[in-house]
Amino acid sequence: MAGAPKRQDTRKFFENLSGAGKCIAVLTSGGDAQGMNAAVRAVVRMGIYVGAKVYFIHEGYQGMVDGGDNIKEATWESVSSMLQVGGTVIGSARCKEFRTHEGRLKAAHNLVQRSITNLCVIGGDGSLTGANLFREEWSGLLTELQQQGLIDEEAAQKNSALHIVGMVGSIDNDFCGTDMTIGTDSALHRIIEVVDAIMTTAQSHQRTFVLEVMGRHCGYLALVSALACGADWVFIPEMPPEDGWEDSMCQKLSESRSRGSRLNIIIVAEGAIDRQGQPITSDFVKDLVVRCLGFDTRVTILGHVQRGGTPSAFDRILASRMGVEAVLALLEASANTPACVVSLVGNQAVRLPLMECVQMTQEVQKAMDEKKFEEAVRLRGRSFENNLSTYRLLSYRKADSELPNGEEEAGDGQQLNSSFNVAVLNVGAPAAGMNAAVRSAVRVGITEGHKMFAVNDGFEGFYKGQIKEIKWGDVGGWTGQGGSLLGTKRTLPGKHLDKIAEQIRIHNINALLVIGGFEALESLLQLYEARANYEELCIPVCMLPATISNNVPGTDLSIGADTSLNAIVETCDRIKQSASGTKRRVFIIETMGGYCGYLATVGGLAAGADTVYIYEEAFDIRDLQANVEHLTQKMKTSIQRGLVLRNENCNENFTTDFIYQLYSEEGRGTFDCRKNILGHMQQGGAPSPFDRNFGTKVAAKAMQWITRTLKDSYKGGRVFANSEDTACLLGMRRRALVFQPVSQLRDETDFVHRIPKEQWWLKLRPLMKILAKYKTSYDVSDSGQLEHVTRFRAKESNTTATI
Repeated sequence: MAGAPKRQDTRKFFENLSGAGKCIAVLTSGGDAQGMNAAVRAVVRMGIYVGAKVYFIHEGYQGMVDGGDNIKEATWESVSSMLQVGGTVIGSARCKEFRTHEGRLKAAHNLVQRSITNLCVIGGDGSLTGANLFREEWSGLLTELQQQGLIDEEAAQKNSALHIVGMVGSIDNDFCGTDMTIGTDSALHRIIEVVDAIMTTAQSHQRTFVLEVMGRHCGYLALVSALACGADWVFIPEMPPEDGWEDSMCQKLSESRSRGSRLNIIIVAEGAIDRQGQPITSDFVKDLVVRCLGFDTRVTILGHVQRGGTPSAFDRILASRMGVEAVLALLEASANTPACVVSLVGNQAVRLPLMECVQMTQEVQKAMDEKKFEEAVRLRGRSFENNLSTYRLLSYRKADSELPNGEEEAGDGQQLNSSFNVAVLNVGAPAAGMNAAVRSAVRVGITEGHKMFAVNDGFEGFYKGQIKEIKWGDVGGWTGQGGSLLGTKRTLPGKHLDKIAEQIRIHNINALLVIGGFEALESLLQLYEARANYEELCIPVCMLPATISNNVPGTDLSIGADTSLNAIVETCDRIKQSASGTKRRVFIIETMGGYCGYLATVGGLAAGADTVYIYEEAFDIRDLQANVEHLTQKMKTSIQRGLVLRNENCNENFTTDFIYQLYSEEGRGTFDCRKNILGHMQQGGAPSPFDRNFGTKVAAKAMQWITRTLKDSYKGGRVFANSEDTACLLGMRRRALVFQPVSQLRDETDFVHRIPKEQWWLKLRPLMKILAKYKTSYDVSDSGQLEHVTRFRAKESNTTATI
């Protein structure tokens, strides 16, 4: 692989964790979910890498009970080409027999015969609870097998402890303790594809559409898809509507039509109920709209479409990270380690005791049964809570009379008018999700009582005075639009500060929200530094990182990067598929990103690349030679295609053409080569659900910060903000959203190459190399600690919140 790390340091590496002599089995159980195959692939390859024997258990617990050919040893090649396949290749089945003691006894016998004492279960809470019961009964089952003469004492002692690690595969995202379960993001992709298609036909005919999505006990899919498409109304089991909702909903739909909207979207989770616990069905909602408003209304039930199709880039990366973490957890487990589940909190993989998560998941249902709905929402976790509060913020346009436009009293006894003028603009290259962020900012700003102004064409438009008020209705339908509807330019404000200060004065702008990439950060630094010379610039300024390259310091993720990854991964899938008819072919693909290797690395992990060349990890001709030899060896197996990604600025001499010619020459007689430069298609079309949701939530949070900062900076009848904490970037760091002064981010930035000095995703590179069969060092300092499920957290502070 390109440029193995040249130095060893004091971090904790996993080389001392050997799997020699251990047997690991992997099974998928319960309902299928896209991304399960990526998890299976990661478990198999990581298991083989550490020297363990790995087995597939086909057809879930049924296969474990039946034994025989259902339990097969896995090889490196047997998980090739399954990364992009939806569902589960090894099969899943509901199994009544495993629920009986007799069934579990048979299963134990089948495992002991193969010395399997490490079990990796990918499924929902039912499957994981079953696994835990199996573990608790294990020693009793072995004693019974011994008494029946089916195993001897040596076998019983050798296999005395069963270790279990779970990964949650469920499109409903209904498992407590993790922000996202495997399959949820892909299901959202299917829903949003349908909603986007429906919106065009609904607009043509002025229709109302009622969409029913999955989620019998959990409203996550309904809630997030409602956020991502700007639905007019959503019904979820955790938060039934207030009594009399029928009138409120019809009034809202009718107001939206009278303001010129040509369509209405209502999303219903299949488990939606009212306050009395009675089901709210999609047909009931449709009949209500037709009866009360006479609108042309249609129902669409998405059904199993949501489970199908290829997994999204997010699900492949999530499942691959979880699969590797699961194997590490099994290697580190001792006889008294409780069964754990590998989950995701913010952007970090964590291990949690399985039964704590199951218990909390059951408590949600109990709270709902007892009609304690607020508690149910809280138990679902902060990610769910934040989605719901953002939806509420955006969902209802208050009448002008209700807006907080009145006089408030400032701290020093003066009158404070809470109606401020806030301008929003896009800076840098277009990124999918920018429009969702602008829509969210405008609507939250109006709800908070501000007058919102839109600036066209970034700072270029700003100094030219292209600034106009933007109203609630002006941003309708913006969430699903790609690119930047406001227009965006790379122009920095530095040379035009006089004119910019003048425009701030003319329009009486009191705060600024800048949505953009690296240029946006540079712009904020220039504005911050110019405060000493221009009093007009002493206003609160907030930046939201939005760039496909994900090269802004202060945040793990930027708006637009997820859409771009999906575009890269879809293209790689198609390119790889084109080789399935032709044998032994290697594809060399160039990705964007400037000097930042994020898209290449994470895209490579999601597409199953063999090698990824990036600027951050230097490589030389010897590395290139080693990579060609590695591919030549691979082509001698049953795997007959290779994928090499190259970040556009990884090396000025080893160009895409050079690497293509080198591989073509060295691989002659073994494989042939093709090259593709993906170019601007990587900016993506319609934004992914993640980018819509992320953009919506961070913009809402930023507007609330702007409101607070405006009130804190309002002195003597005007806004004056010149401290460093009034010019901030809102970024996601590990588990939380954090406001950071841009002046403090200067030290974290390599301005020459336009990248952060430290980048979290570089830790994913060894993982990608391992899955491509390279020997490497893998830093596991971050993992290994079993944590506990946190519950009933205090209300979050102003600075942080998980997303």
